This record gives sequence, structure tokens and C-alpha cells, in this order.
Amino acid sequence: MIIATPTAPTSSADQPIAREHAAITAFVGRTLRGPVNTPMAIHDFAGFQNVFGGLWQPSPLSYAVEQFFEQGGVEAIIVRVINGGAAPTLSLACGDEQLVLQALTAGTREFLRAAVDYDNLGEDDESFNLVIQRVRAPGSERIEIQETYRRVSINPGTHRYIATVLMDSKLVRVLGAVPSRRADLTLPSHVATPGGYANSSNDGDDGAPLTDYDIIGSATQRTGLFALDAVERLSFVYIPPLSRSQNDEHEVGLSALVIAEAYCRKRHAMLIVDPPAGWSNADVALRNLESFEFRSSHALMYFPRIVVMDRLRGRPAVFGNGGAVAGMLARAELQRPVWAMDAPAAELLPRAGVRLAASLGEMERWRLTGHGINALRTARNSSIIRPLARTFSGGMHSAADWGYLAPQRFADFVVTSIERGTRWVRTVSSEPAAWQRVARQVARFMNELALLGAFPAATAAQQAFMVVCDERIHRTADLTAQRINILVAFAASRVGQYHGFIISQTPRGANIRTVAVNALHLPLVIEPWLNAQADTAGDVVAVAS
Repeated sequence: MIIATPTAPTSSADQPIAREHAAITAFVGRTLRGPVNTPMAIHDFAGFQNVFGGLWQPSPLSYAVEQFFEQGGVEAIIVRVINGGAAPTLSLACGDEQLVLQALTAGTREFLRAAVDYDNLGEDDESFNLVIQRVRAPGSERIEIQETYRRVSINPGTHRYIATVLMDSKLVRVLGAVPSRRADLTLPSHVATPGGYANSSNDGDDGAPLTDYDIIGSATQRTGLFALDAVERLSFVYIPPLSRSQNDEHEVGLSALVIAEAYCRKRHAMLIVDPPAGWSNADVALRNLESFEFRSSHALMYFPRIVVMDRLRGRPAVFGNGGAVAGMLARAELQRPVWAMDAPAAELLPRAGVRLAASLGEMERWRLTGHGINALRTARNSSIIRPLARTFSGGMHSAADWGYLAPQRFADFVVTSIERGTRWVRTVSSEPAAWQRVARQVARFMNELALLGAFPAATAAQQAFMVVCDERIHRTADLTAQRINILVAFAASRVGQYHGFIISQTPRGANIRTVAVNALHLPLVIEPWLNAQADTAGDVVAVAS
């Protein structure tokens, strides 16, 4: 499965593979404003307010992002999705005609204004200067974005033709035909706004509530979920409820969950799933779990929903917990490495201001966890024995590790780190010299993890991992396609078990697939690379004996 789009390699064999731990969460849903189907990185809620308009009652996503940052999240990727809707227009008088500009962003909160002047144009009666601004509100002097276009022309035969020039605008496009006369000056006497600006009309539309089809989008057009193809790194993906209603029909449907899970599996990310609103207590949740036809080792669910202050209404309200859970997970991964997420100190606890929508006893927590549903708690567990965080696989996965969150996240971390760190091989020939260089680089990365204690189940240091990149895993077709295959296997959380992956790099991108590792080939033999060009003395690679 393809997990990376073709990009220019930024790594080399001489660079160590980076160990990046910042958990990045993608949110896909409805917002008040902002670019549509364009992933935007946001680092605090103030940034979300500036780009996407802040809290909005019809947008569960806006509340989820607020809760994400309140619970310790540091980076969110926002994909705004709309169902229908219309972008506002802005009309500039051109004598008896109109030059109509249409905003690129749909919605009722996209406020634009434009100014026209003829400064320094001489006798050219086909050209004009155009300034376009996005403002916070009508009549406001708070300018969020400004674009200036000098000497644009109504003549289609010039390189400054207005319709062509505005194709580079991030705010507007020309709608309809360009008039035969240039735009009139926007003097104060022509408009109600002081300063000589023409304001956009009130013809924008926010569209209808979202459906599963809007969330799924199109892989070919990169809309909906597939807009995330443009994002380099993902840790978690969360799709908030489709509306603020507590009715099941407004929650994310099975079709969207299935597509989102497949996408997360391809990207080696985790899908955060809200418990349905109707699951009012643990007994109801367990009773209805069988009819909830969704399971995946690349998904996780926490129960129950949460009660948080709705700052727009000024009273507490029940919300899906996905945004808060993503924030807590991001905070936990900042505080300790991915492979230590099962440590007692890693227990997820919400910060002040969050209550649980249902009370849970200790026995109920264990029952839920046994079925793949993690139980939230607001106070630290004093018991020595505590349930480990689970994926939402429900014990259905053949590999026992994938039923638990920490091993799954660690495996995703390993393969995505190696994939990014070895992209330099896309520009070199698939031959033994390159194989040896990439094997040393990957082995160095895995050895660093081993020294940090990432493989506690390995009975001996030489059984922690294996890296193979040689003629055993390369065929003639690989050489022709300039494909370099890297086999990586590492100790699972249970003694004697291993997880194996083959990472294939080609000039067109990367491919990662799971492979079985035969335990009979272990223990492994550690052999030093006898290469005078090795960067670090003692570089080793483990090969099967």
C-alpha cells in the first residue's frame, strides 16, 4: 500500500533517522469559515479562530479542536469539508457593466472588499490597480489577508489579463465574462464604506449538515479525507460527529468509518472513534457493541463521552471525547517515548474542566477494556494492576500485539520513521553498495532504539532486531524498477515473537507491507560491517543465521 506521495528526498545515508514523537492529529469536518479541502496546520486555538472562525454551534469539529488544545495537543491538521454552500460575490462597477469576483471560500462569514485606482497608469485606459482584502467583519479595519495587483487589464491579449492574473489569488476568481470597460474607481462617494472599498455581497451560504459522503470525499480530487494526502506526517485522525444533535443518525456512519480506517492503515495512523451517543452506561455499551459493525487495530475508542463547558451557550454540554482524547494522547507522547506508553505514568487523565458523561466502576472498566473499549477516568488509578490501552480490534487480530495501543503505535512509529529517513535511496541505483549504506543507516536507528530500552522483551541484545537489505530480498524486477527493499524485524512485546515489515523505496514513492518472520531463524548473528567508510565505529547489522 502506498503511504507516501512522490517528494524530493531530503535525507541521506549520512544523516541519522529522526525520532520524532510529536503526535499530529487530523480533524476532518465542518467549520465556520476557511479553505475547503485544504489541510492547514494549526498550533493553538487562536490560530484555529483566525483561519477557521472559532467555535460555531453547527460545528462539532470546532469544539473538538478547542478540547484538543486544552488537553495538551500541540499540532492539529484541519480539513474543512462542506455540503453544498456558496461563496460570496463582490461586484465592481465598470460603467454600465459589472466585474464580478467570487470568493474561493464558501460561507456566510467570508467578508471581502476591494479597491480600484489608476495610480501611475498614464493614458492606459484598459488597466487598473486592484486591492482585495479579507476582513474580520463588515466595516472592520482588521485585515486578515491582502492581495495587491498592479496594472491588471481587461484586454485578454495581454499577460496582465485580469481573469488570468487572479488565477493565482488565494481569495477570489473572476466569475463570468470580463466587461469591455475597466473597473471604475472605488471612491467614497460610490460606496457606503469610508475609504473607497466595495464590499462583498451577502450571498454566501454555509451549506447543509455533512454526510458520510462529504467526509469520505474523492481520492482522485483529494477532497474530504483524501485531502490529507498532502500531509507529510499523521499520528491520529478524528472525525467529529456530523452535527451537534445527540441522535445517532447525525453521528459518523459506518461507511465513513470503514474508509477512514483503511486510510489510517495506509498512512500508519490511528483513527479515533467516538462511542455512540446512545451508549449511556457501560452495560448499554457492551450490549450494543456486537451490533456496532466496526473493528480495527488501527482504531481506538474511549468511553464515556465527556461533559465540557459550551462557551457559546454558557452551560455544560455533552460532547464526543475524540478531540480531548487526541489532546491527552499527544500530551502523553510528548512526555515519554512511544514504546513507554504502557508505563503507569502514561495513564490518560483529562485536565480540569472535564467530567465524564457516565460513572464507571472498576469492574466495568475492566469489562470494557476486555472488549477493546478504553475507559476514561478523572483520577489516577491507585491499583498496581491496571488495564493497558487497547486498540478497537476487539481481540480479532491475529497478532496479539495489535490489540494494544502502545505496540501498534510503536510499530507505526518505526516504519514511518524508516520510510522518511531512507528516501534518499530514491535517487540512487538499486545495487549492493546502496543496499549496504541503507542497511547501516537503518541498523544504526534500530540500535539506538534498543539502547533506549525500546525492545524489553528481547532476551538478548542481539535478538532485539534484524535489518536485511541484500540480494536475498531483491529480484531482477526490483533492479529494473530502481526499487530498494529494506526488511526490518524487531522483537514484539512477548518473548520469542517478532514483527516484520518490508519497506520498498522507488523513485515514485514508498510501499510498506507486513511480512512474517520465522522464529526458527533466530537467534540472530550480529556481524560488524567491514567498511572503511563507515561513519561510526561499531555500526552493526543483524542478519539471519
